[in-house]
Amino acid sequence: MKFLNGGWLIKDGFDVKYAANIYTADIEEDRLTLFCPFGSPIHNPGMTLDGGILTIEVTSPREDIITTRLINFREDRSHKPAFVLDEDRPQVTIEETDEAWTFTSGRTSLRIAKGETIDFLYSYDGRPIAHSGWRAKALVTDPDGALHISEQLDLGVGEKIYGLGERFTNFVKNGQSVEIWNEDGGTGTEQAYKNVPFYMSNRNYGLFVDNPGKVEFEIGSEKVSRVQFSVPGQEMTYSVIGGGNMKEVLANYTALTGRAPLVPDWSYGLWLSTSFTTDYDERTVLDFVDGMAERGIPLSVFHFDCRWMKELEWCNFAWDESKFPDPEGLLAKLHERGLKVCVWINPYIGQKSPLFAEGANNGYFIKRKDGSVWQWDKWQAGMAIVDFTNPDAVAWYQGYLRKLVAMGVDCFKTDFGERIPTEDVRYHDGADPEPMHNYYTLLYNKAVYDVLVETKGADEAILFARSATVGGQCYPVHWGGDCSSNYPSMAESLRAGLSFGMSGFGYWSHDIAGFEDQATPDLYKRWTQFGLLSSHSRYHGSTAYKVPWLYGDEAVDVCREFVELKDSLRPYLEKMAVQTHETGVPMMRAMVLEFQDDPTCEDIDTQYMLGSDILVAPIFNEEGVARFYVPDAGDGAPWRNLITGTEYEPGRWYVERYDYHALPVLVRPGTDPRNV
Repeated sequence: MKFLNGGWLIKDGFDVKYAANIYTADIEEDRLTLFCPFGSPIHNPGMTLDGGILTIEVTSPREDIITTRLINFREDRSHKPAFVLDEDRPQVTIEETDEAWTFTSGRTSLRIAKGETIDFLYSYDGRPIAHSGWRAKALVTDPDGALHISEQLDLGVGEKIYGLGERFTNFVKNGQSVEIWNEDGGTGTEQAYKNVPFYMSNRNYGLFVDNPGKVEFEIGSEKVSRVQFSVPGQEMTYSVIGGGNMKEVLANYTALTGRAPLVPDWSYGLWLSTSFTTDYDERTVLDFVDGMAERGIPLSVFHFDCRWMKELEWCNFAWDESKFPDPEGLLAKLHERGLKVCVWINPYIGQKSPLFAEGANNGYFIKRKDGSVWQWDKWQAGMAIVDFTNPDAVAWYQGYLRKLVAMGVDCFKTDFGERIPTEDVRYHDGADPEPMHNYYTLLYNKAVYDVLVETKGADEAILFARSATVGGQCYPVHWGGDCSSNYPSMAESLRAGLSFGMSGFGYWSHDIAGFEDQATPDLYKRWTQFGLLSSHSRYHGSTAYKVPWLYGDEAVDVCREFVELKDSLRPYLEKMAVQTHETGVPMMRAMVLEFQDDPTCEDIDTQYMLGSDILVAPIFNEEGVARFYVPDAGDGAPWRNLITGTEYEPGRWYVERYDYHALPVLVRPGTDPRNV
């Protein structure tokens, strides 16, 4: 939210009250509470009349994390959804001198100066990492009369900001306005399916705003020397997370918000989808599966998208008998071929679905304030939305999933979850609709994931999810959403995946060759290389089938070669997944995360590390030209191309041309990912 008019003025219609200084403070064993007047500093008791104060509470939920709550009027938060945080309330120290208060948790400390202005200086091992100074903390009234709490941290020279969810815009977030609000906007806009109010700085700190609703960030875009973040309402809670490097920051953040579990080993293989609106039946499915086998292409998962159910009835959780007269028999045939089965679902029930009356009569759907079912036509005609705050609705929804598992379904693609209304809405548990907009996806994916843990066991549970918020990393895997079939969209997908990994999520996938439109054979082969060097790999589309033989004989060869390459790396990928599970560091890593001390890596978003030892630079053009950078792994030794064997000296850029059977896949010196 922008409310300034240049460096000195306020935008028309806005009112801004800045917290001035710290008038008094209370010190408890593990809490520091500060009382700060708005406007002018208080110098005598008479100045305490007829003016508001900002109450600032400083605590620590975990070691190396310092949490601040800014309060105008205290809010009743009992009706607001809240992220589940793993807090252990560590030992802290609070010291007071004539000049300042110092709050310390682990190796992270906050020095709060006494004086005429509010000055917060965060340090890690004595090294400054973040600072909030003059006119940073504010109460803002917008032109509609709504209140917002706003805070600012300095943005230093050379400082760069990463994360904030799966974002398709520039990887470095400096200069961007980012709204944390889940939307179904495809991959070509500033909207995002997976919004996470957490960013990391190359100054080795993270900033987490503990608010499941709308959080607005201005990263050098309101004041170019500051990161501003604001929330609607009377309170804001945020945490500064310290660490010795960005990996440690991620470890501390995910220790608080949750880490990705290990996923089944079969999930690393190739997933093949029917695609979205394509026609298919049992014969089509078996032709695709057998066609892959006949061409020597290993396949792990077959995915049935929407049309396993009848149109206009999504979701009814019933197989379309005109296409699949014997679904149990078909699933058995797929299992006999060594495959797992995934089916598409969403949290919406179309009015034509046989389940609509059942859900409506039992109060299982989100309602309007007058008690009627909340419906609209933006997807399925007259569709309702399952109310996952209602335990009975959760049990009802899960009951249909258990029936599918009993038939032979192994996992679910949890599509949608972003188009959640906030106007004229009433939830079963009375939850505030505004924060529920983002939070809904957490309840949705958890409900589905819990069924798989219950029926398959924790080691076998996995989703293919689109929407997410904080904590969603506990219910993997997520994919990138509706990308287009062109090179710019392929590149924006990679940028999004790298940002997602910088936001605490360990696994990520995307629609190989693009979702929208028809891929050219060239794009199909290049995206196949990229897709099969991602943590998870799936062919999927909208109106086009994605089996490789439809894109030429060479596409079949490329597909086979890169599936085999990924299968040869399976032990390495499983080892990297253990790191992800134990530390929160993603499997697909931005170059800056692995080589933070190399300034060249700070801006790179066209290549990545697959785990700690493999550098991948996808090719984004029809000419087959790759431009990539080779960092120094520490000893000046050359890197080796895993496919061609070519060696590359570190510390420089390369420009090379590749055919469809190779690309820059470089191995860190001294490692062998095929022998772990």
